[in-house]
Amino acid sequence: MDLHAALEEGWRCLSALSAGRVEAEILLAQSLSAPRSFLYANPELELPDARTAEYRALLRRRARGEPMAYITGHREFWSLRLQITPDVLIPRHETELLVESALEFLPAGECARVADLGTGSGAVALAIASERPHSEIHGTDTEPAAVDLARRNARELGLERVHFHTGSWFSPLSGPFGLVVSNPPYIGHDDPHLREGDCRFEPRQALTDNADGLAALREIIMQAPDWLASGGWLMLEHGRDQGAAVRELMAAQGFEQVATRRDLAGHERVTLGRAGPHGTM
Repeated sequence: MDLHAALEEGWRCLSALSAGRVEAEILLAQSLSAPRSFLYANPELELPDARTAEYRALLRRRARGEPMAYITGHREFWSLRLQITPDVLIPRHETELLVESALEFLPAGECARVADLGTGSGAVALAIASERPHSEIHGTDTEPAAVDLARRNARELGLERVHFHTGSWFSPLSGPFGLVVSNPPYIGHDDPHLREGDCRFEPRQALTDNADGLAALREIIMQAPDWLASGGWLMLEHGRDQGAAVRELMAAQGFEQVATRRDLAGHERVTLGRAGPHGTM
């Protein structure tokens, strides 16, 4: 089978997917360890049997709904090419709002201390580090496999000054921090989204708190004042219908200037608040 025929087979196999045509090309290129342009420059090149079998296996995985990030092993986030494994949540584009919000409160050239709780692949921590090279950035995660992956991503991107630690939320850290960010599990345990799309394949502990969807957010908000410098900021990503609840939790914990920002789809996505004079250290 030549490359043109292989492409046609892939297009048919993934025709039910909105981006199926492009994804078939990406998977064929991956099986050849070549760029997509190679496929069109060499349409008559015969595909070896072993590569044909590998390509068809990739197509079957995608046709079953497995996320492209897990099949290809990488995902773009904030223009960074991150390694991704099934040990971590796949970074979403809406999470870039969390990075944008953080950068607004981190003046370029200043050395700020930043903590990213539940760092996963390291996406948020590394995105901030790429834009604020003078900041001291720490990421934490309870899963050793996630921490190992975040460290690999840091090495690949030349951002090894970012420190990753194994542990729950603040527990492996020492304060104070001028900024704390987090994209914690915020899907309720009975939410039907857990059985849909990419969520079917992602680690459950990265998606849901196995409670009402606010348990992890509540825990971070309660702990944060003890770790933030006076006037430091807490920024949290949350579900589209959780903005009011998160604002209420922050206000009750003494945070000031509490506000919520909307993503490009118009959904409330990131809530932030400033630690008052009671902030420690």
